[in-house]
Amino acid sequence: MGEYRYTECGLDNVLIEGMNVLVDDGGEKAITIPNINALHRVIALGIVRRKNGISGKELRFLRTEMGMTQAELAAMVHREPLAISRWERGEIDIDNNAEVLIRMAAMQHLELPQDATVQEISGWCVPTAKSEPLVIDGSDTSNYQLKAA
Repeated sequence: MGEYRYTECGLDNVLIEGMNVLVDDGGEKAITIPNINALHRVIALGIVRRKNGISGKELRFLRTEMGMTQAELAAMVHREPLAISRWERGEIDIDNNAEVLIRMAAMQHLELPQDATVQEISGWCVPTAKSEPLVIDGSDTSNYQLKAA
């Protein structure tokens, strides 16, 4: 069992623990990630429940998981598509009100548990300099779970 930094999803802060590490004939380590849709759902859950601001990369991840274009997301939060692009590139911080709407939309679109009030979610939307790691238990790939921070 090992841990794996899952950067293929476009995020630098996703760590999967308990993965089966295989060694190929040449001695190189290899990891397979089954049930990728369930993994991405858990990543999205970790992002929307995190009690700090969403990074640009996390916003892009949520938007693509919801199957939305930048223009569609912009229309939903009443902003120009250029604002979404600038948020995703990290040029400017995401507007707090828009971030609340985005988190709530992600919960709805991705059918994530909606167990927080608007007031609670609003309190989580505080920009931070660095995103904490999202640590996921990958020991049972049929049931990925967020690990407590």
